[in-house]
Amino acid sequence: MDWHFDNSYVRDLPGTYVAQAPARVPAPKLLILNEDLARELRLDPVALRESAAEVLSGNRPPPGAEPVAQAYAGHQFGGFSPQLGDGRALLLGELIDRHGQRRDIALKGSGPTPFSRRGDGLAAIGPVLREYLMGEAMAALRVPTSRALAAVATGRQVLRDRAVPGAVLTRVAASHLRIGTFEFFAARGQSDQVRALADYAIARHHPQAAGAENRYLALFDAVIAVQARLVAQWMGLGFIHGVMNTDNMTISGETIDYGPCAFMEGYSPGTVFSSIDHQGRYAYGNQPLILGWNLARLAETLVPLFDTSEARAIELANERLAGIAGCYRAEWLAVMRAKLGLAEAAEGDAALVEEFLAALTGTDWTLGFRRLARAEGPDSLRGLWAEPEALARWWPGWLARRAPDAAARMETANPIYIPRNQRVEEALAAAEAGQMAPFLRLLEVLADPYVERPGLEAWALPAPQEFAGQFRTFCGT
Repeated sequence: MDWHFDNSYVRDLPGTYVAQAPARVPAPKLLILNEDLARELRLDPVALRESAAEVLSGNRPPPGAEPVAQAYAGHQFGGFSPQLGDGRALLLGELIDRHGQRRDIALKGSGPTPFSRRGDGLAAIGPVLREYLMGEAMAALRVPTSRALAAVATGRQVLRDRAVPGAVLTRVAASHLRIGTFEFFAARGQSDQVRALADYAIARHHPQAAGAENRYLALFDAVIAVQARLVAQWMGLGFIHGVMNTDNMTISGETIDYGPCAFMEGYSPGTVFSSIDHQGRYAYGNQPLILGWNLARLAETLVPLFDTSEARAIELANERLAGIAGCYRAEWLAVMRAKLGLAEAAEGDAALVEEFLAALTGTDWTLGFRRLARAEGPDSLRGLWAEPEALARWWPGWLARRAPDAAARMETANPIYIPRNQRVEEALAAAEAGQMAPFLRLLEVLADPYVERPGLEAWALPAPQEFAGQFRTFCGT
């Protein structure tokens, strides 16, 4: 089968990666193939299915692939790690999809690399299928995201807190360029590599910056814009990434690295699910603040490119950093106006939204917005709302602002089905035991998240309190 690879990263950025062959696996078995994504990548899904177990396990990399482990650094929970890199992933190469967009094809769980830091480089079936599921769910929710082409069981047990079945994920992304990629070379004083990365990022992701008077400042502006929009979308959906380290923030503005992520159910800004986020650094309500913090780390790497005068370069960087909060706020307000079905932007919208969020506290985030769309009055939501009196006080101001077709607008902005945490855990546990049917059923429900369907009422409900109160997520490494 023709994979039509065109590997610009390997070709254009020597010194930013290490060539590495995937580890062989003993008994590869295809668990799931994303046929729609295969077609989008101009791959024949029938032919791919025949070869996927061997090819996408890493046993027989596809023709034209040039497997490499990419170098990057990163600030992890605020502390700088000067060398991280692909410790269990390999970039196979790039394809041009049917829309003319360049997409990375990478394996995750494909064995140790020079960046593994004494790790085994492998992946367990649970985290692999979680990333598959979350990527597909986010794509259906219209959020920029990496996606999965396939998941392949390896026939090998992986030792974590116990022995679990191993698997390899094939991840598709606009690219794997991260803030941490720039940090790796900036920390080493390799200014030529930082410039080369910036030029590559402009050409691949933000070509409008190429014609700007200051192309590198325009690149930074573009990254601010796409990341602010992305995090605003996360916030609108109640999505908590869980590990917003700089090595997990892309230059393209895609969501990537679904480790300890989860969707919030009862609204509380301090919600944290990750078992390793002991201080709540990456709590739901902190995500906009971390956005700005991470972008400041990117600015530090680009400052030498902003101007030949260090003082002027720092001044330009600080101007941009000061504008991030306003940029994010505008994106967030646009998301919230759509979720509340407001007719148009007006003075006082921010206060209206904030008052609603205060009234929403303790209520299921997803159902609160969704059921608001066609509610006849605040009393009709009493069974759902944790603070019904606060909702009743807010209601008249909303009635005065909502659009005539607010219900229809809101139902296109507020999903009814999200990856509910209990449903995800049940599906992954079944898959680990060899039963893929629950996973496939959940994937089917999440493929059309905005259309309420008969017979799926239970899929829209939050978990019982006894589950929600003790639920934690794990990185899976």
